[in-house]
Order: sequence, then C-alpha cells, then structure tokens
Amino acid sequence: MLFSLGDLEKLWGKPITPIPSSIYKKQIHCVFTDSRRVVEGSFFVPLNGERFDGHNFLQEAYKRGAIATVVANIFKDSIPDGFIYWKVQDTLYAYQQLAQLYRKKLNIPVIAITGSVGKTTTRELIKATLTNLGEVTSTQENNNNDVGVPLTLFNATSNDAALVVEMGMRGLGQIKRLSKCALPDMAVITNIGNAHIGLLGSRENIAIAKCEITSYLNPNGMVVMPEGDNLLEDTLTREWKGQIVRVGLRETPASSNNLNILSKCKPVKYFGQLDLAKGLLVVNGETYVLPLEGKHNAMNFMLALAVAFELGLKPSSIRKMILSLPAGRNSLLKFGNLSVLDETYNASPESVLASLDLLVTKPGRRFAVLGTMMELGDKSMEFHSLILEKAVELQLEGVVLVSKEIYVKQLAKIGKNLALFHVVGEPEEAFILLASKLKAGDNLLLKGSRKVGLERLLPLLKSMNL
Repeated sequence: MLFSLGDLEKLWGKPITPIPSSIYKKQIHCVFTDSRRVVEGSFFVPLNGERFDGHNFLQEAYKRGAIATVVANIFKDSIPDGFIYWKVQDTLYAYQQLAQLYRKKLNIPVIAITGSVGKTTTRELIKATLTNLGEVTSTQENNNNDVGVPLTLFNATSNDAALVVEMGMRGLGQIKRLSKCALPDMAVITNIGNAHIGLLGSRENIAIAKCEITSYLNPNGMVVMPEGDNLLEDTLTREWKGQIVRVGLRETPASSNNLNILSKCKPVKYFGQLDLAKGLLVVNGETYVLPLEGKHNAMNFMLALAVAFELGLKPSSIRKMILSLPAGRNSLLKFGNLSVLDETYNASPESVLASLDLLVTKPGRRFAVLGTMMELGDKSMEFHSLILEKAVELQLEGVVLVSKEIYVKQLAKIGKNLALFHVVGEPEEAFILLASKLKAGDNLLLKGSRKVGLERLLPLLKSMNL
C-alpha cells in the first residue's frame, strides 16, 4: 500500500468531491501519470507535457478505475461525476508530494546519486554491490528528473534492501526539488565537470547545482565523494555540515601510508590501489576484479564500494555482481574482428577524454567517430579543440567528427595532424568514410551527445563482416 485517501487531506485539505466515509481509509496501491496504465483503485496525476495534457485523459482514467485525482487550478472543464479530486497549483509538484509521502513510509536506506559524469554507471555499480544485501530498486533508464524520481520511489517497497535514485539536472534548483522528494539517507556526488556549462554558465554554478542533493539529506546521513575535487570540496563544505566520506584511487605501488592520504587536509576513508593492466583493485586488503574497464570506472566502483561498506557490507562479501548498463554506455561490442566501444548515449568533455584514454589501451589500430558535445555554450569550440588535441596526442589513426556546427571547420588545423580527419553532418557519412579504412583487428570508439544519433552506425558496422 502507498497511502490512504485520508492521508491526502494532510497534503491538500478537503477534496472538492468529498471522500465517502466508507472509503476514507481506503488504501491507494498505485499512482499513475499515464491513463493507459490505470488500474482499479489507483490514483491518477494528469501532467502537462510538451506534447500532451494529462487533463484530457481524466475521463479515460476514471473509466479504467482510478478512484481519485488532482487537477490544476487553471483547469476549468468538467470532472467525471464521482471522481474524488483536489485542485492544486501544479500537478507535477503534487506528484512529487505523493512520492515524498510514500517515501516517508519506506523504512529502507535511500541512496541518491548525482554528478557531471558517471551517474548512471555509478548507480548500477551501487545496485550491483548492494544486491548482496537483498533486493535493490533503482532508477531505470534515464528516469532521473522531476517525473522519473517520483516514479522510482513508487517502484520501491519496504521489502527492498535499499533504493538507489539517480538525480539529473539542467539548471539550478532542480536537484533541490528531487532531494525534497526523495529525502535521501546517503548522497553520492561523482564529480564536477563541464556538462551543461552552456546552461549554467560556469563550473561553480554546476557545483552549486550538484550540491543541492544535500538540501534534504538526512542530517545523520553522509555524502560520498572522490578526493581531490577541490571545487566540489569547497562547495560541498559550504552547503553540508554533516559527515563526508572521501574515496581515493592510486596506480602507484601500495604503501603503509595509503590510508593517510589527504585531500586539502581532509581524510580519505577508503583508498583503492589500482592495477589497470591486470584489471584489479585492492581496497581494505581485499582484491576485486574491476567490473568495468578504465580508470574512470575504477573510481565509480570505489564510490560504490564506499556506499556498500557504510551500509554494513563486509569487504569480503562483495563478490557476486550482476551489472546491467543501458545501451550506449560502457559497452564493448565485437562485430567480427572489429572491436567497437559503444558510448553513443551521451558525451561531455570529461567522458570523451576518459573514453579516448580507454581506447588507446586496446591493441591494434584506433579510430574514433565523435559527435558534437551539446550544451557547452560559448565554450564549445574550446572543448572540441581540447578533445581533438587529445586524439592527436594519443596518436589515433583517425577521427571523424559528426557535427553540423559551423565552427567545427576551424578544427581542421588540429585535425591535419591525424592521418585521417573528416567532418561530416550525419553518422551514415562517417560510415562511408570509414568502410574502406577499417580492417580486422581495429578498434573504433563511438562517442557523442544523444541527439547526434551515433547508434545508427551500429547496424552498419555489424554488416561489414570484418
């Protein structure tokens, strides 16, 4: 059960249609925003989206068995007779209030995750480590926004061992709303990068936005973060006065002083000794096989381990991990004798640099198809230049840039230092250029912002039969 009809009067007062005394304590088991999914005895929330207005489906929701609903104050049309309803200023906020009401009834730890890069990977790593405690509910796909976070909360039950909630943002104040909705017990901030800098204006503002995750964090809870991120450290300590758990990572030989490493004179509680060549990570005397390749993913794993340790898992018990990542993230595909690093879901300067570093660890020739990194504002040219300079430094055999931005033509001055460099407008054009160049044993990185659609290359590459 989620809550009773009577509970809702505590949120919005008496409904416009009175609640009959016979069902005042009736329990609501489901909340839906999609009228097609409504079942008998559920609660319907009509959201106003870009392409639809849920108020237009009140009649359908009622016919399907919804017992109660909310409508916006500005809604003037008729409500089906017998449909219990409240009028509210904002139905989206009402949806979040319902989720918060339910969250307060959940007697399980809630872990919230944000950061510029690695949110989803860290989310899945945390979920995988915590399954040693029992069933874990977590954010699905990209449901990390104003609608997705409440949906994630409603998917949890008190029988779960934990709830893992990813929180994204595109502006100041958004993560604060999500924190209020989820009331987390633990927060994980992966890093502060340049993703969305075109929307927020500066890394300082990005740090402020990410640290909003602490706005409604349990005062007795904690923040888990990587050591050495000074902007995050400074911003967080202004916003949060509670416990901070820092994790560190080194590739140098282990020493007896590892646990005394300091970040701006701040203690590092969990330290990892990384052997990338062997794919091993040593933490607290225990050796773990890295579940994902790359130093950046080793840090994500460290954050996940810290969460597990703080929730009482013994280091020796974290062995069984079933990791499931959405398509286009940390995916190594084999198309015959061609190895493809599928990172097509999204891109930011930091994530592209990390992917390039991973690419060059592969034996054989290395190529990359890179799509435009969106939402970088007036820093877009600077960051695209940085990425191309890195490709030159790493001596890639070739780069094809998929972009329709005018300024990318200026990148030719950097690209001429590569054996192969082209700028095209569509992914299919990149395939035409590479089809005659790629050979068996080659490695190809696909990385770009979601809107570029680099995933369209996958079936074309698969058809090559190298």
